[in-house]
Amino acid sequence: MLLVYTHKITHRNKYIFNLLFKDILGIDFKLTPDREEFKLYEGAKLSYTNSPIGDELFFVSRNLLFETGITEQNISVLEFNNNKVFFATGKASVFPFDIFAASFYLVSRYEEYLPHIRDEHDRFDAKDSLAFMNGFLQKPMINIWTGWMKKILIQKFPELVFPEKKYEFISTIDIDNAYAYREKGLARTVGGYLKSLSTFNIPELAERTQVLLGNEKDPYDTYDFQLDILKKFKFKSIYFFLLGDYGVNDKNLPIESKKFQSLIKMLGDYADIGIHPSYGSNKSKEQLKKEVSRLSKVLHRDITKSRQHFLKLTLPETYRNLIDLDIIDDYTMGFATQVGFRASICSTFNFYDLDNEVETKLRIHPFVIMEGTLKYHMNVHPEDALQKIKPLIDEVRAVNGVFISLWHNDTINNQNIWQGWQKAYEEMVKYATT
Repeated sequence: MLLVYTHKITHRNKYIFNLLFKDILGIDFKLTPDREEFKLYEGAKLSYTNSPIGDELFFVSRNLLFETGITEQNISVLEFNNNKVFFATGKASVFPFDIFAASFYLVSRYEEYLPHIRDEHDRFDAKDSLAFMNGFLQKPMINIWTGWMKKILIQKFPELVFPEKKYEFISTIDIDNAYAYREKGLARTVGGYLKSLSTFNIPELAERTQVLLGNEKDPYDTYDFQLDILKKFKFKSIYFFLLGDYGVNDKNLPIESKKFQSLIKMLGDYADIGIHPSYGSNKSKEQLKKEVSRLSKVLHRDITKSRQHFLKLTLPETYRNLIDLDIIDDYTMGFATQVGFRASICSTFNFYDLDNEVETKLRIHPFVIMEGTLKYHMNVHPEDALQKIKPLIDEVRAVNGVFISLWHNDTINNQNIWQGWQKAYEEMVKYATT
């Protein structure tokens, strides 16, 4: 066991020590504010305080983990071990930066609580993040820093046993619109025909007709392909279904559709199923509750997984609403406009509510890439997509983390603007699993 001395035990330092030592490194530890207990302890130990007690591993502490509330932090990013660090501490410390405070700042999403300009969908923009502005958004810095910690501990205390961590890949797919033409209902189907006619889109009109007559497969029906890839490469997959009321940004099928319900149940035989809270639910807890209930009734089981539609995430309100509805795993942590590590980590972690200064039981699963980000925001062509994805997978492999991707059923139909992206998805899966 590792004994950690700190002059004051707080919710913040308990949280970050637990994340780094127990969750990521897999070792037991004990926190103590008792100097005598620390001096007498003969096993592995380190101190996190203002000055060393003896000749132990000593980490200089900055103020962040001993504060409460949210204030603007004076951050200067430095280079160390060919990587970026911040919260400098000087030469007396094992590392010339406060690894614990820096990790807490990133993983708690401290900067997202500070005043900032939100984008058109009321989201924190990737370009406003410390990681993007300082060139480390595409590196899981917390995992990298913790790896440095592990090496130091092994050198000093070879008797410490670290369990082997294994890299993992998880494919997640959002079902915003299960079918392009099927199961839309009379009003939406007629509206679709009128729109095609008004824009003289004859190919779309003809395709809709052939699909509805049963002569062609719906272009968004890519589920056979997805399941073939799942069977071929054997990986974990999760589907998130949008079950909101129809609106400008929420256009999935009505839950009353029996074929839609059958699709949800069928995919649930092969993968985990989660709720995809609608755009409209982000401001309405009652709407969110309704959508979770809809999915629960279809599957006849509790719903515990979630990812926000449009990645709409407002801290801490969004996560508090999920917690109130007994959601225990959320997959929203990632940026819409940039690939990389929004929280600078590729391990799961518990959400820390900064407003209430408490660690919650909501487990956050950060994703790394979304195909829409590559296409729409980074202007990547499908034949070049893997070259953007490979380095991210390599970063995750190097620290034995979890690589989570985000795709949509309609983007792997290999048609129109998404031609070539089906192959890109398969290439990503193959590289991520072999």
